[in-house]
Amino acid sequence: MQTLIFVVTEDWFFASHFLPMLRAAREAGYEPAVICRVRAHRAAIEAEGARVIPFEWDRGRREFGQAFATIRGLTRILREERPAIVHLIALWPIVLGGIAARFAGARRRVYAVTGLGFLGASNSGMARASRLAARVLLRGPLGGGKTRFLLENPDDARLLGFGAENDPRIVIVGGAGVDPKHYSPSPMPPMPPLKIAIVARMLWSKGIDLAVEAVRLARAEGTAVELSLYGEPDATNPKAFSRDTLEGWSREPGITWHGRTSDVASVWRAHHVCCLPSRGGEGLPRTLLEGASCGRAILTSDVPGCRALVRDGIEGILVPPDNARALSRAMVDLASDAARLERLGEAGCRRVLAGFTDRHVVEAVAALYREMGTH
Repeated sequence: MQTLIFVVTEDWFFASHFLPMLRAAREAGYEPAVICRVRAHRAAIEAEGARVIPFEWDRGRREFGQAFATIRGLTRILREERPAIVHLIALWPIVLGGIAARFAGARRRVYAVTGLGFLGASNSGMARASRLAARVLLRGPLGGGKTRFLLENPDDARLLGFGAENDPRIVIVGGAGVDPKHYSPSPMPPMPPLKIAIVARMLWSKGIDLAVEAVRLARAEGTAVELSLYGEPDATNPKAFSRDTLEGWSREPGITWHGRTSDVASVWRAHHVCCLPSRGGEGLPRTLLEGASCGRAILTSDVPGCRALVRDGIEGILVPPDNARALSRAMVDLASDAARLERLGEAGCRRVLAGFTDRHVVEAVAALYREMGTH
């Protein structure tokens, strides 16, 4: 059986978001393996039938010497493994791993762009130049006739220069999908207060501080609203909020930082609203898929990825990014209309079932692998 290798920085990231891809590889007739930095999630990946190939990345560094060492190490592994397909996840692994795959002679490559962040959301001169560089690099030296792009929203396709969503080089899937049996609807908890939760890494880019400020504003108007934060800081991210900051917020009325949770479904059973006030473009945030699948109203930013799932006023509310006051107004409105919360949650659940489950993703990706294997 031929090998299909995934290249990703962290075992936790793969285990959290991409296990359905292993099922897709097996259904397409490949033996999957995952190259990643191994910490605490190797067993979860191996339990899905994949080999894990340990490889040390340093996500916090971008120096030339470190990049060269990474390319050299990946090239060595790929030459030894001789995979039929290399599936690279996220922009930095795509760049370094794409170079390594070319050196190793691996012509069939999948570039899974999981979100372009400010590269996609910002219109600054630096962002525009970076977008142009990404287009030229991915579709030029790192491209080729056997390369395919696996994207999570139409905005990223346009930003990478693809003119139409039916371009044969791209496949758009609903993020990593979600298991609707595990993330299933439950009755809303009683109101008041309006209970809002964020399940995400505690990063500036995720807008955690915006949610805190929005709750302060809403409570100052007399609205009964509470915010629960679930997640840890990312030590490799320079814009992660410190534990001191998170603990300080948790001492404020109506705000609680819980740290990491291993039972996200229970979080949504205890809350009314799934919130992600992201400042930049996302791929398609798993937290929104899980919240919607559980029948919870979504409150998020009008940025790439988030708006691929949420239509304003249908599955939730979209607010301008980096705008705590607009976020607060949305909280106040939701707190006053329990019937609307129910309608939004029911619509979100229907939308997930219509095209964003893990089964939808597995079928789409398996079809991509089969198509690549015939060319």
